[in-house]
Amino acid sequence: MTVHLSKRTTGLLAAALLALLAGCATAGTPAGTPAGPGSAAPPARPGGAPAADPAAGPLPGMPPPLDPRDVYAAARPGRLSPTVRDFPSRVYVPNTLSGTVSVIDPATYRVVDTVRVGRHPQHVVPSWDLKTLWVTNDQGHTLTPLDPATGRRRGEDVPVRDPYNLYFTPDGRHAVVMASLDRELVFRDPHTMERRHTEPAPCHGVNHADFSADGRYAVVSCEFSGELLKVDTARKEVVARLELPFAGAMPQDVKLSPDGRTFYVADMMAHGLWAVDGDAFTTPRLLPTGKGCHGLYVSRDSREMYVPNRGEGSVSVFDFARERVTRKWWLPDGGSPDMGGVSADGRVLWLSGRYDSEVYAIDTRTGRQLARIPVGDGPRGLAVYPQPGRYSLGHTGVYR
Repeated sequence: MTVHLSKRTTGLLAAALLALLAGCATAGTPAGTPAGPGSAAPPARPGGAPAADPAAGPLPGMPPPLDPRDVYAAARPGRLSPTVRDFPSRVYVPNTLSGTVSVIDPATYRVVDTVRVGRHPQHVVPSWDLKTLWVTNDQGHTLTPLDPATGRRRGEDVPVRDPYNLYFTPDGRHAVVMASLDRELVFRDPHTMERRHTEPAPCHGVNHADFSADGRYAVVSCEFSGELLKVDTARKEVVARLELPFAGAMPQDVKLSPDGRTFYVADMMAHGLWAVDGDAFTTPRLLPTGKGCHGLYVSRDSREMYVPNRGEGSVSVFDFARERVTRKWWLPDGGSPDMGGVSADGRVLWLSGRYDSEVYAIDTRTGRQLARIPVGDGPRGLAVYPQPGRYSLGHTGVYR
């Protein structure tokens, strides 16, 4: 496989190497190690991760789950929030090397608009209240707000340093910027993006995350040091760190299982999913999927998860109940399926082709490629919008 390294990736790897030479590396950290001296972490399990407290209940202010057995119950087909019901159906594709967002009409599979944004856009992220789409321009140090009613810009870019990715706490109180280069989790006002709290990340390359069913904590992946962090939501604090048991691990997307018991973490170098008990935060299990495993997208019925394998041009279909891959779909002409999302009706999986300047539309019933659409250079975290759900946790659209 040919490995393509962007300027951002090269810089991050160089920074990680310098840190290792300086003796600041995290390699060799025991599983579940507390974040560091001075952390006011609550009592921990033997592995070092904070013990879960079921009596604490859900995070205050978080909308209660519709179904305690399925965290994605609010994202069924047809369950569009009144906030988004009148928005046109579009696919928003950030092109990192072109500095643009391609806007696709999914009914015609055609690009209907191209929006100029900031430098090196990585993801298109729905806001917690579903009213805004934020484009994360990490090298431009800005966020571009898009109006999903028109697909166009909504005002000027907002200055935000190093916004590789963007999430929102389940109570809607904070936006969380994954400042990958700065090695920080930056909690901001979810509307103005004013900085409220900065939490140092004791790892290299913070990039993706998901929240526990009760909203009390998040599991965050660290791409360039092969680690996971556990972050207390209310205290806005890293409380534990877990080294993945694979030399050269490179964790990517994170997704909670529908029953809320397991976090799955895509690893593009281990070529599979890590299954992690978020409460105990102890050594995970590796489940094979495919070469270059990257994104994680849950089906509308919560039974399966679509896993694009960027290194081999395929998509693995992971069955939650069986906890294994049951099918694999291959793109007919190869490709580099990266990140994306599922259509509102659940029938189409949309994925960006990272190294091929294209987007793939795939039938989720048959795995057949429906379309291959040319876009700008370096397409990445595309957002399918609108989608069912009451609120967004961020990334390319994680709805509860």
